[in-house]
Amino acid sequence: MSKLKQALTAARVESLPCEPGRNQTFHWDAKTPGLALRVTASGTRAYIFESRLFRKTIRLTIGDVRIWELSKARTEAARLKTLIDAGVDPREQRAEQEAAHAARHAAGTAKAHAGEHTLARLCDGYCDYLESLGRSSHSDARSIFNLHVKEAWPQEAGLPAMDVTPEQIADMMRRLLDAGKGRTSNKLRSYLHAAYQVARAAKSKPSIPVAFKDFGITVNPVSDTAPDEAQNNADKNPLTPEELRTYWRIIRDESGFKAAVLRLHLLTGSQRIAQFVRLRTQDIGQDEIMLFDGKGRPGRPPREHPVPLIEAAAQALSACEPQGEYALSTDGGKTHLAPTTLSNWAVEAVGDAIPAFQAKRLRSGVETVLAKAKISSEMRGRLQSHGIAGVQARHYDGHDYVDEKLEALTALYRMLEC
Repeated sequence: MSKLKQALTAARVESLPCEPGRNQTFHWDAKTPGLALRVTASGTRAYIFESRLFRKTIRLTIGDVRIWELSKARTEAARLKTLIDAGVDPREQRAEQEAAHAARHAAGTAKAHAGEHTLARLCDGYCDYLESLGRSSHSDARSIFNLHVKEAWPQEAGLPAMDVTPEQIADMMRRLLDAGKGRTSNKLRSYLHAAYQVARAAKSKPSIPVAFKDFGITVNPVSDTAPDEAQNNADKNPLTPEELRTYWRIIRDESGFKAAVLRLHLLTGSQRIAQFVRLRTQDIGQDEIMLFDGKGRPGRPPREHPVPLIEAAAQALSACEPQGEYALSTDGGKTHLAPTTLSNWAVEAVGDAIPAFQAKRLRSGVETVLAKAKISSEMRGRLQSHGIAGVQARHYDGHDYVDEKLEALTALYRMLEC
């Protein structure tokens, strides 16, 4: 192909044609080596550069004439010629520059993306996830995250969740320990660990909402922290049989809603208070109530837990006058009692009658008394919903054990009345 040259001018750039019968024509600049105006049959005009390196022809497009002024095109062509003379392939240089630009753009996008997926948002997302599963713990988790992550550690809460370190998690726990809130420290750790595990598992577990994948969690930083084991010890101070009888005598003949709730709680085996207070009116049957146990069931809905009613328990439930959505309520069933409210009512009722009384001692006291009455550990566990162990028990045993639970509750009532 001949390379007839002429000095390009702005006017010529606008008017030079594509030769008839050709797809494109190159008009070479007489002033700048390697620079040409390419005109296509469709009328597109662009500056190109052509030269030879290591006996091979190299051609690059500089750019559209509507964007590149002729003087700047000449400067760019001269720069490319300098690279060729130095033995550098400008195509490789351009590829490296484009790759670097793409990497910077990707890094910027990733940084902006990470900035949207902070620890605070992970905490909120996890609580919403728990709530969607019907897990009552979502309220407790949300409260702990708000108080002891977002408000107490705003800078850390604003970090991308993937960048939070085990040391930062440990510092959050340490502050609570130093304040004498060891149990809360362990709960914070437990909820954070679960939140990170959900986000981490989202890549391979389709039942987890896809939004958790965006946090990019591959490592759980909470795993490298340790709980305060002393705070997780089981209650070693159950109420004695005589103390349980004392408690029963205090609440047995009292009138009013508070006493009725306390009686119902005790006579149904001192169920976990957080589950007991959420009893729904629609889950009250003629001879039993249905509670829902979500404890120890991450990623799964709560398990049904039927509790039979002895006659005295049915009378206590009737005295609570269930209505609205929640059976145990002070506002007509719109909201349920808070667990702390029931615990405080029990403490207020007892006063000084039982040394060091706490509502949590009721649950262990009932189990201890039932053990003394020769109720098996399996039945005590089923009555108080300690969990179901073993594949056979979890998946193949469909018996509801209501009769056996009723027998245990009857034994409890006899003990209280003796």
